[in-house]
Amino acid sequence: MSEDLRYPIGRWQRPENPSAKDVSGWIDEIEIAPASLRAAVSGIGDSDLEMRYRPGGWTIRQVIHHVADSHLNSYVRFRLAMTEDQPTIRPYDEQAWAELPDARLGPIGVSLDLLDALHTRWVQLARTFSAEDLGRRFVHPEIDAAMRLDEALSSYAWHGRHHCAHVALARS
Repeated sequence: MSEDLRYPIGRWQRPENPSAKDVSGWIDEIEIAPASLRAAVSGIGDSDLEMRYRPGGWTIRQVIHHVADSHLNSYVRFRLAMTEDQPTIRPYDEQAWAELPDARLGPIGVSLDLLDALHTRWVQLARTFSAEDLGRRFVHPEIDAAMRLDEALSSYAWHGRHHCAHVALARS
């Protein structure tokens, strides 16, 4: 499978020594991600939601629902990291979630609306983070490593762009 199709904007790179400007930019990207996804699917019909960005990849519909699932989990992880000492988060099987009937068949408007509200809350929280808060961590057992909140902001800013690029690929 082509790496370009799977990672059209490249793989996420863990930032080293992110600046306050970096963090602010990532929060801005998270803030606009729901609108970017809405724009990416603007004007397409329900049957077009079955287009795939690569052979064996998810449909546009599954991508939209995946972003909602993923970002909802991430928001909870941020809240856990802010209220517990380096909590171990619970991973989930993204592929299995993408195959559930609501993700394969459900209307995307529900997930787009969820992302609007979720990102409003997430950005409100993130804009309050101090430098100390950004250094708080959660442990992801699948990668057997702790992730700082500033790194997680970078990851999820990338994640929104990554899946917008998937939608664009599917539509091209």
